[in-house]
Amino acid sequence: MKVALLQLNPVVGDVSGNITKIAEAVKQAAKDGAQLCVTPELSVCGYPPRDLLLREDFINGCQNSLKALAVELKDMPPTLVGVPIHNPDSIGKPVFNAAALIENGNYSIVAHKTLLPTYDVFDENRYFEQGKMLGLVTINGRKIGVTICEDIWNDKSYWKEHRRYTQDPLGALVEEDAELIINLSASPFTLGKQFVREEMLSSMARHYDLPFLYVNQIGGNDDLIFGGKSLAYAADGTLIGKAKAFDEDVLIVDVAGNSGRIEQENLCDEAQTWNALVLGTRDYVRKCGFSKVVLGLSGGVDSALTAAVAAEALGADNVIGVLMPSPYSSQGSIDDSLDLAKRLGICTETIEIEPMLSAFLGSLEPVFEGANTDVTEENLQARIRGNLLMAISNKFGALLLTTGNKSELAVGYCTIYGDMAGGLAVIADVPKTLVWNVCRWVNTNCGEKIPVEIIEKAPSAELRPDQKDSDSLPEYEELDAILHKYIDERLSKEAIISQGHAREDVERVLWLVKISEFKRRQAAPGLRITDRAFGTGWRMPVASRVSYV
Repeated sequence: MKVALLQLNPVVGDVSGNITKIAEAVKQAAKDGAQLCVTPELSVCGYPPRDLLLREDFINGCQNSLKALAVELKDMPPTLVGVPIHNPDSIGKPVFNAAALIENGNYSIVAHKTLLPTYDVFDENRYFEQGKMLGLVTINGRKIGVTICEDIWNDKSYWKEHRRYTQDPLGALVEEDAELIINLSASPFTLGKQFVREEMLSSMARHYDLPFLYVNQIGGNDDLIFGGKSLAYAADGTLIGKAKAFDEDVLIVDVAGNSGRIEQENLCDEAQTWNALVLGTRDYVRKCGFSKVVLGLSGGVDSALTAAVAAEALGADNVIGVLMPSPYSSQGSIDDSLDLAKRLGICTETIEIEPMLSAFLGSLEPVFEGANTDVTEENLQARIRGNLLMAISNKFGALLLTTGNKSELAVGYCTIYGDMAGGLAVIADVPKTLVWNVCRWVNTNCGEKIPVEIIEKAPSAELRPDQKDSDSLPEYEELDAILHKYIDERLSKEAIISQGHAREDVERVLWLVKISEFKRRQAAPGLRITDRAFGTGWRMPVASRVSYV
């Protein structure tokens, strides 16, 4: 049997557009000899649809479109399609996350998702009823076990410890003599996850002596990025097919012949981060209806990487870089910003903020009389810049990109309503040390887009004379190590200290993380590339008295 894995990039809520995309992919696969086509999870509506699933008219629209798709594909190969379906019972959640089989102009529901993830960015128990239908269907004389995303992530043969669920849908299908396992997935990208995914699928194929086919969604939807990389394994665990990374693809696998195309990719963190950010930025901007973006160019490495990502994602002609020097901006930062813009081919505007800063300070002088100069005056500069950027955004219909990194966002080294203003935080999940590494990787592999002076200079907000980030924070190598252990590994304060970090540094960093929660709550959506990102998967209270120090 030749199976086509239709690795698609849906737009959430654009049911008619998604149906058209599915139909075009099926027709192309049919020309290439496919005998069965498979789409990703919830491909009819796009993943994640979130509270759209609470609307009955939305579910009706999905089902009606599925019916229309079945008619259009009447003379095409059988096709498994991910779709939300009404639960006919009066008890339980009103919707199933389902797989439908389109065949001979009709469709039938052949599988419900059994395991509903409700952790990190997932909230499926909010919407879906747990599956009641074992996904076993006969197609072209072959018994196929149909699973949906999480259903394969709890197999007792692989997850011998720390299993999240008591049910084992995969084991149940094997007991019913399934001859082939197919998984419709919408599994978000995070660094390192592909290694686990490939090892798991290969191990399960080998353990059960069954071929495994896995089709994943690609594209950016809000903060989530889906990397594609659909996979096929022979019954002995050998990889026989791998689709493109971060791009739409139709991968045809000959299951009987154990053959298929295997795309190669660079799996280093720097390459994966760059490709994910480019895809996430392109899709967020375009799916939100924008074609242009604007951002501030400070001469620092964060704005440089953000600008490079934007130019790659959208084309240099669609990126506006704005220089807003203050009395504390160095000539080197101005020159570096102009050099960066020239290398990237983006246009620039320069607006001096000193007159506006003087006007603000003059207006506030009677109120501030007798008070010492402090961070308030520094924040004024950032907020003036935020206002200017938002004005340009409004006037020209260009989405404002914020340029702060994860390290800064974690400890609040950013100005709310200032440099945090914007519609998308491109590198909000990229630690500072990784920002530097990605910039170096880009220069080595994509041409020297970023001036080496920007990468090598000591980081500074340049909001006061001779300011350095290290005046307020530990060196970034130390800061990122502490943050990783606290945020990603969830280690306690004492455990972090026991690993060789200075108590004073750890206590200060953890305290800053806590008191900066109110800023993160108001931050622009940030593209997620790690397992523990600020955003939909981070649900810390703002008002709390938990002792961190």
